[in-house]
Amino acid sequence: MTVHFTQTTLVPASVQQTFDASLSVDVHLESLAHTGEEIVSGVEGGIMADGDTVTWRARHFGIWWHMTSIISEYDPPTFFVDQQHQGPFTAFRHEHHFEPEGEGTRMRDVVEFTAPFGPLGVVAEKVVLARYMKQLIATRNRALVSHLERSG
Repeated sequence: MTVHFTQTTLVPASVQQTFDASLSVDVHLESLAHTGEEIVSGVEGGIMADGDTVTWRARHFGIWWHMTSIISEYDPPTFFVDQQHQGPFTAFRHEHHFEPEGEGTRMRDVVEFTAPFGPLGVVAEKVVLARYMKQLIATRNRALVSHLERSG
């Protein structure tokens, strides 16, 4: 994979609550509403589990994209992986790690991806995509924390 980054977020909720919210397609839609994200097929509501797939449609950079993700690794409530099954990237893998931290959870996202188009994709990764994806994950995590704070 060409781009690799890790983000850590402290979440004021239990490991189980954070794990479940991270697998919730409803929370995902809420967190990325600014992209017009919607579910095209697969799991349409609730919490995903091992082997589940969902196809998302969202607007990024003014273009509508489709991406099918699969939960390819699953070890509740401490770890899961969603990765692109079909979509715009040559490869995309997102590890989700959850550990107790005080009265909350330390959530660690490890994201790896490779853009298509060979050398042009490498340039896009370095110039735009790496920063954009870091911001997208941070936005999603802020919304997840907000959701968990509201739901108590």
